[in-house]
Amino acid sequence: MTGLRQIAFLLLTLFCISLVLVATPSTVPAQPPQKAKPGDNRWTASGKNGAVGAGNAGSAEAGMSLLKSGGNAIDAAVATILALSVTDSNQFCFGGECPIMVYDAKRGVVEVLSGQGEAPRLATREFFAKKGGIPRGGILSAAVPGAFDACVTALDRYGTKTFAECAAPMLELLDKGKKDWHPLLAKTVRRLLDAEKSSPHDRKRGLRLVADYFYRGPLAWEMDAWSQKNGGLIRYSDLATHVTHIDDPVSINYRGHTVYKGDVWTQGPYLLETLGILEGIDIAKMGHNSTDAIHMTVEALKLGLADRDQYFADPLFAAVPLKEILAPSYLNLRRGLIDPQTASLTLQPGDPRGGKALLANPQFRFGEKGIVNDTTTCVAADSQGNMVAATPSGYTGVQYGDTGVWMSSRLQSFNIWEGHPNCIEPGKRPRITLSPGMVFKDGKPLLAISIAGGDQQDIGALQIIMNHLDFGMSAAEAISAPRFATNHFISSFGQVKPALGSLHLTPQFEPKTIEELKGRGFKVTMKTGVNGSWPVMIRMDPQTKVLDAVGDTKANRHVGAW
Repeated sequence: MTGLRQIAFLLLTLFCISLVLVATPSTVPAQPPQKAKPGDNRWTASGKNGAVGAGNAGSAEAGMSLLKSGGNAIDAAVATILALSVTDSNQFCFGGECPIMVYDAKRGVVEVLSGQGEAPRLATREFFAKKGGIPRGGILSAAVPGAFDACVTALDRYGTKTFAECAAPMLELLDKGKKDWHPLLAKTVRRLLDAEKSSPHDRKRGLRLVADYFYRGPLAWEMDAWSQKNGGLIRYSDLATHVTHIDDPVSINYRGHTVYKGDVWTQGPYLLETLGILEGIDIAKMGHNSTDAIHMTVEALKLGLADRDQYFADPLFAAVPLKEILAPSYLNLRRGLIDPQTASLTLQPGDPRGGKALLANPQFRFGEKGIVNDTTTCVAADSQGNMVAATPSGYTGVQYGDTGVWMSSRLQSFNIWEGHPNCIEPGKRPRITLSPGMVFKDGKPLLAISIAGGDQQDIGALQIIMNHLDFGMSAAEAISAPRFATNHFISSFGQVKPALGSLHLTPQFEPKTIEELKGRGFKVTMKTGVNGSWPVMIRMDPQTKVLDAVGDTKANRHVGAW
């Protein structure tokens, strides 16, 4: 019996060990990242071959299909943007706008394709003054469509695929779609494909034929006729003379990193000014989302936003003192305005030309129209080191007849204040909130960021950048951490007056922090969800070259990588 007991004990022991081994996590094969589903935002995606971050379902898959077929990041971004005009059609339309920032690894340069159309020749200040202002939506507020030419220009300048290849996922979505304009836009896209086919052996010439068909060919004449018939301002000459401007980015050094933004026809440079102010403050020592850190960051934001509202406009029409704004001496003066214990309750534009912290006797004017948040997101990267950050936008406009092309209402980002840098003029681009960005380390790309959310875009981007650089968070942590926001600025949509001292917090903030901020004079309101901005981001690991695509856990963003 003793021997049988020993055998039984041994068998029982082996059985228990087997149970432990089965239950031990290290013995279970690692599961691949789950494919994102609508409403399921607890995800990231990683890989070395390529990555995409976008908006609703179908858009990221469109970009990934181009990467997996041998395309580069630019091909993937264009396919994503085109698909977004279907999947995110309440946030971005085919006739909308889309600034595109590209890092071209082969040439080692960052460039920005404006993707923003101009005011039509009939869109004068006098015309809208008689109307009582620029409408928030509708046919009169449409700028010349800029996103499509920016996409074609990006393919021409950096891409490897044809328009037909990049448009294929979009066409598939349109053919399966149920909205009444889907078959109309699908027909228009196929007409563009036919134009490209007339040059089957020359990819670049085919791309130019596509652009010409839209802006200088039959489609342009059809849009002109429909616009005239229905009281719109866009004419054939506006379309025919449209070009995509290619700019050098604006940049600043922050904590040993280079942060890139678009020029002053976007709001992006105010983020750089804000970073320049914060460079002289040890935010990390204060602690993430501490009372002091929030206080100093929001006060710096207010100063950057005040200069945005005072000076920023299309640099082809207005002399903007950007060099002076980003000068270290001016940033030091602006930093000195921050009271570390009391929230500012006034607008404080500076005097960069005069080298003074405050502008003497600033004149403030406001409108009375509401806010529009009609923007989506796109980032892409590939194994060659190319990166793209783009911010597609445009809605609340009208459908241009049987073309199925919806126009945006971006003219509302102008004002009609004579003498103001951003006053509407024919041929001028409005100063837009759309603000893709990148962060580099030692001359190499680190982050590509795209955020939706109107004026809140760079308030969110600032916190994501600081979360990563100041507080050492991972990409996923940086983008999903609780954020704060403010409306202490003149709205870019209808020029609504500022909510001075406002501070919006999500419930995750400590009650003690909330009470301390109130005690410093901030007018605190609690908000749920994403608190104003909807980001996606790609991080390229400097050593391993692994690409991490991430989206906010509280926003309906979709990512992919392989």
